[in-house]
Amino acid sequence: MEFNVPHLLAFLSVVIVASHAALPSEDYWKSVLPNSPMPKAVKDLLHPAPQWLDDKSTTVGVGKGGVRVNTGRGKPGGTGVYVGRGGVGVNTGKPGSRTNVGVGKGGVSVGTGTRKGKPVYVRVKPGPNPFNYLYAATETQMHDNPNVALFFLEKDLHAGKRMNLRFSKSTNEATLLPRQVADSIPFSSNKLPEILNKFSVNPGSDEAEAIKKTIEECEEKGIKGEEKFCATSLESMVDFSTSKLGKDVEAISTNAETGHKKEYRIVGVNRMSSTKAAVVCHRQQYAYAVFYCHETDTTVAYKVAMVAADGSKAEAVAVCHRDTAAWNPKHLAFQVLKVKPGTVPVCHFLPEDHIVWVPRY
Repeated sequence: MEFNVPHLLAFLSVVIVASHAALPSEDYWKSVLPNSPMPKAVKDLLHPAPQWLDDKSTTVGVGKGGVRVNTGRGKPGGTGVYVGRGGVGVNTGKPGSRTNVGVGKGGVSVGTGTRKGKPVYVRVKPGPNPFNYLYAATETQMHDNPNVALFFLEKDLHAGKRMNLRFSKSTNEATLLPRQVADSIPFSSNKLPEILNKFSVNPGSDEAEAIKKTIEECEEKGIKGEEKFCATSLESMVDFSTSKLGKDVEAISTNAETGHKKEYRIVGVNRMSSTKAAVVCHRQQYAYAVFYCHETDTTVAYKVAMVAADGSKAEAVAVCHRDTAAWNPKHLAFQVLKVKPGTVPVCHFLPEDHIVWVPRY
C-alpha cells in the first residue's frame, strides 16, 4: 500500500544531509540528552537516503527573514528550502516535474511530480497493533502477524535458549518531522477529513484506514497503571520519556540483520536498569513517523545478544511486562503463549524501528 505523496521531511533531510548540518531535532536531543547516544532506530528516521538525491552540492543563506538552502549547483533541478516566520517551503526537481511542499499557518500543501518517470512513495498499511494492551487478535491475525514469534516467557530469557525469530522493520518509509512542522499538522479524529485532504488520501482507502486507526489508538485511554502518549516528533518523544524517567536515561533499539526467519541462540542477557520503570515507543503506521509511547512501573528491559546458525548476529531489545492483569484476555501474547492475564510475566522482542527508554541507574 502506498501514499503517492512525498513526505515533507524527506525533502528537508535531503538538504540537511547534503550539507552535513545538524537537524533541529538532533540539536534538541544533544541539548537535553548530552550523555545519551542516539540509537540507530532514531538516526534512520532523521537521515533517510533517498535515491533521487543525485547532486550533493549545497548553499546555505541565513538572514533576518529566515534560512534559505539550495542544493544542486544552482541548476533548475536542485532542491530549495526556505524556513522563516511564515513556515517551511520546499521545492525539489526540475520545473514541471518537481515536488513542492509548503508548511505554514494554513497547514500543509503537497504537489507531487515524478522522479525519472516514477512517483515518490510513502508506504503505509493498516493492521493490528500487538503492542497495544487492549488489542485482541483474531484467528487470521494469529497466522498472518509476523510479530507472533516475538512473544515469549521471561523464564526462557537465558543463555543457551534457542528461538526462531525474524526481525523486521516497518515498510513505512515515512520519517520524523521537526516539532515545528509536526505541530502545524492536525492530529485528532475530529480532524480526520482535513488530515486526509492534506495528504491527498482517498477516504475509504487502506491508507485512510491506517491513519484513522493510528489516531484512534492514540486517543484511547491507557489501561490501569499505564501512561501513554503519541509522539509526532522526536522532540515530543524526548520530552515525554524524560518527564517519566528523568534526564539520566538511555534510549536503545534492536540491531539485527532483517530478512528470513532464523534460529537464534541466546549468548548473553543484560538487564538495562535496576528499576521496573521504562518507556517503550512503538512505531505506528502513518503518513509521517509517529510513535505510540507508554510507561508502566512494572516493565523490565533487557539487551539480548544472539547468534544464528549461519553466523549472523543480533543485539535485540526485549521488554518483560510483570503485570498483565489489565490486558485484553484475547491479546496476541496470551494466545501464542497459552497463558492467562496476570499469571506470569510476558516478554517480547522489539522490531528494529521501535525504541525503549530506561533510566541509567
